[in-house]
Amino acid sequence: MSTGTVRDDSTTRDGAPAAPGGLQQGLQRRHMRLIALGGVIGAGLFVGSGVVIRSTGPAAVLSFLAAGGLTVLIMRMLAEMTVARPALGSFYAHVRETLGPRAGFTVGWLYWYFFVIVVAVEAVAGGRIVQLWLPGAPLWAVSLVLMTVLTATNMVSARSYGEFEYWFSSVKILAIVVFLFLGTLFVLGLWPDAPGGLGQLTAHGGFAPEGVGAVLAAVVPCIGFFTGAEIVTIAAAESAEPERAVADAIRSIVLRVVAFYVLSVFLVVTVVPWTSKAIEVSPYAAVLDRLAVPAAGTVMNALVLIAVLSCLNSALYTSSRMLFALTRNGDAPREFTAVSASGVPRRALLAGTSAGYLSVIAAWISPDVVFRFLINSYGAVALFVYLAIAVAQVRMRRKLERTEPERLTLKMWLFPWLSRLTIALMAVVIGAMAWLPDSRSQFWLSLLTVAVVLAGYELRRRKGPADAD
Repeated sequence: MSTGTVRDDSTTRDGAPAAPGGLQQGLQRRHMRLIALGGVIGAGLFVGSGVVIRSTGPAAVLSFLAAGGLTVLIMRMLAEMTVARPALGSFYAHVRETLGPRAGFTVGWLYWYFFVIVVAVEAVAGGRIVQLWLPGAPLWAVSLVLMTVLTATNMVSARSYGEFEYWFSSVKILAIVVFLFLGTLFVLGLWPDAPGGLGQLTAHGGFAPEGVGAVLAAVVPCIGFFTGAEIVTIAAAESAEPERAVADAIRSIVLRVVAFYVLSVFLVVTVVPWTSKAIEVSPYAAVLDRLAVPAAGTVMNALVLIAVLSCLNSALYTSSRMLFALTRNGDAPREFTAVSASGVPRRALLAGTSAGYLSVIAAWISPDVVFRFLINSYGAVALFVYLAIAVAQVRMRRKLERTEPERLTLKMWLFPWLSRLTIALMAVVIGAMAWLPDSRSQFWLSLLTVAVVLAGYELRRRKGPADAD
């Protein structure tokens, strides 16, 4: 089967219905549920949350709660648009429709760039974990193997991606459920040699030992941990029931945020002193060590590797679909419109893999200059995209209320006031990135990324009008 075949058939070779542009509607409801569930559970939860706890204290629970609440609002706004106007590329198409071609071009390419760098970050992280078991293996080679395997699975079909993500997410969710169960037993004093109680929350300088400012500042990195919840709206184009799948996923996101992040972080700071250096290294491993779980370090390394592979799998999928969507309005070279007989945009997928692996090479050759620059240059990109989503929702809601109110089957709460508040809060978070010393470089380099993308739009515009499909 050729990757150069552009298909717009009503069915694909395996008989599944075709989505817009020749993509395959191969994702089932169970895939969509687990893509949504696993989208917010990355290595950041298992490892990165420790940095937040060490800089904030037990009040990190409030930081995660605030970040989760803001993410829930953004996802609700996105769900309203996706259910009312299902579109290839999800929010890229919505932003383009409501805010214009320049904004759509910018959001689409920023999001593609974000996940291309995620590919590299996760591949490097996965390689370093594998090196713990294979210390002699070179990082670049291990990362290449991981990327190659998951690229191959994505090359088969959307269903193949969905199956891998289904099982990756199942393992992550099971691990969180077990962790919550064991931690609860410890807090209740039902675990062997467990003192029980909530004394650790105030035993080392109080609940917020670093002050309210630290709690608010920690909201900025916490929002980054939730990035990925929106992937389900992109995958909706390859689902047989896009509106229902997205609506079901978004309606349950509140429970996921509370259970996976807030409750688990609460148990970490309740079981282990927040001043423990082990928390910064791996908060969940620190809890398992406190519970005397055998081989806790090995268990957590395996779990983090699964989380990394899940993120890598989703990043490859998401970057390819966004690049494919960009071609539909002439915002990306038409060569990337080609799809295989099974409905996979293979050229777009390989473009993301290649760009990601070039970044991996940069991590090997110049980790402190080039790779650090790449990491910083995408740090605020997701926040810019979320802000654009929020503004687009307000515009689209106003338009739909006038022209097609029957499409508003899933609505943003307390519109327009809560939508406006969400926009204001996103602006505050982005402003905080520019003000806080720890995130200032990420903000300015991400702004440089935006400038480069805008320059790309001007070059494209001068070549002539886009070929609308």
